[in-house]
Formats: sequence, C-alpha cells, structure tokens
Amino acid sequence: MSALLAELEQKACTLLPEERAQLVEVLLESLHGSSLSEIEAEWEQEIEKRVASFDRGELKTYLAEDVFAEARRMTQ
Repeated sequence: MSALLAELEQKACTLLPEERAQLVEVLLESLHGSSLSEIEAEWEQEIEKRVASFDRGELKTYLAEDVFAEARRMTQ
C-alpha cells in the first residue's frame, strides 16, 4: 500500500459515517463514470424488464429446493 493510500485510509476512517458514505459514492462514481442515481435508474429498468418477462411466463424458473440441492452437489 502506498503511503498516500495509507494516509487517505487513516483520514477517511476519522470521518463521520455519513461523510464516509458520501466519500464511497464519489469514489464509486469515479470508477463507473456514471452517478449512482443513474446506475440505480438503470437497475430499476432492468428489474422492471425481468419482472415483466416473468409475469409473461418467458423466464425459465427453478424450484428453490432444486437450486440448493445443485449448489450442495457442486460444493461437495
């Protein structure tokens, strides 16, 4: 870890929780190139699209017990 990163981490930990949350949002936005509100809006559209597909019967569904059984099989 660079000295600058260590210093920033130390200073960030002294911020109030709300300030740390704001810092996280700023850093995430700098990585994604989009604001969090834009990302949330895109996710909302995706959720609506998937729910509509489910409601129309266009999605293949699986019983939870089958999914968990397969997960157990894969991890043993």
